[in-house]
Amino acid sequence: MSLLSHLRRLHPMTIALISCALTLLAVFLTLNLMPGEKKIEQQLSRSYSTADEQFARSMGVLLGPPIVKGNKVEVLLNGDQIFPAMLNAIRGAKQTITFETYIYWGGTIGHEFSQALAERARAGVKVHVLLDFMGSIKMDGDALDMMRQAGVQVQRYHKPVWWKFTRLNNRTHRKLLIVDGKVGFTGGVGIADQWRGNAQDDEHWRDTHFRVEGPVVGQMQAVFMDNWTKSTGAVLDGSAYFPPLEDVGPQAAQMFSSSPTGGSESMHLMYLMAITAARHEILMSASYFVPDELAINALVDAAQRGVHIRIITPGKEIDSDLVRYASHSRWGDLLKAGIQMAEYQPTMYHVKCLIVDGLLVSVGSTNFDNRSFSINDEANLNVLDRQFAAQQAAIFQDDWAKARLITLAAWENRPWTAKVRDELANLLGDQL
Repeated sequence: MSLLSHLRRLHPMTIALISCALTLLAVFLTLNLMPGEKKIEQQLSRSYSTADEQFARSMGVLLGPPIVKGNKVEVLLNGDQIFPAMLNAIRGAKQTITFETYIYWGGTIGHEFSQALAERARAGVKVHVLLDFMGSIKMDGDALDMMRQAGVQVQRYHKPVWWKFTRLNNRTHRKLLIVDGKVGFTGGVGIADQWRGNAQDDEHWRDTHFRVEGPVVGQMQAVFMDNWTKSTGAVLDGSAYFPPLEDVGPQAAQMFSSSPTGGSESMHLMYLMAITAARHEILMSASYFVPDELAINALVDAAQRGVHIRIITPGKEIDSDLVRYASHSRWGDLLKAGIQMAEYQPTMYHVKCLIVDGLLVSVGSTNFDNRSFSINDEANLNVLDRQFAAQQAAIFQDDWAKARLITLAAWENRPWTAKVRDELANLLGDQL
């Protein structure tokens, strides 16, 4: 018997109930997947370059927090440098630890972090841990219980409840650790064993994180407080969280955030502003690269006015083939404009870094895709310092040497099956 015949035999009330259920499901999916705010709809006009004072002024005014001087930002490469620095800071905490992250799984490094956080809580340090529900879903429940029993305040961000289930698509992708309100960490690393080591093989990922001191750490703490207050209703204040911060280094910096509940387009705007202001060079490390039309147009326009652009993305070693396929579908106009695209070969490439004109360096949690620009909660540290930019450019060059250049001819001549696959993946681009 056909489906239509079965439906004709149903009672009218049953059909009505099924219709209502399907309608509710459609509404649910629409609310779950639609962006929270109006998106930027037109390309920015170019009225200044990165070297102009107006660039820094506009970055501070349009993105929120001002650019503050007197900071010291130290680069940490891969797990062998990143995790010891973070754990040393946690173990040396005297008053407070605030920690927000997306990925927090089990494994040896997860155990080390849980033990270190619990030990500090037992010693009387106020420890606040905010974990994204989806990103920490693989976490060992015993580790959570152990931390809570030790006095760690652990909050799961957007843990699903039936009356707010649509929030699940909005995740905190921020990576923030602040100790005693004085030392901060941010970058791309998650708490999982994939980030251990030194990117020596395909089981150990390539990533970069940063240790920060100076006045901008207060801005980092404020970004953490944003989601902590949203999640718990509690306001953490006082000198234990926001102590006086003196100048400790030469770098000017700002820490800003974006969220669908307020300022979701800030991150998108920052990238568009930086690309539009670029005069000489753009170097981009993008662990997930699915640019929208505005971003593609901004990059093409920059290339056409003589800006040298190189972009590194992951190669075959990637944790989401779907993202890589969708990314490939959008490379045509970029390659035709002379933009150089290369895929990192040794292992998963999880670096998120933008370097513009040897002056601006933007690092943090943000991927170059719609999920980061419109759906997730993100946080980036912008540093305006030529010496720091030169250091990051040298690191980029080392990564470039390990990447495979993709030419326009190679992209155009890929098999038709790959082209179809890429276009199908591209249909989901707004959620990637």
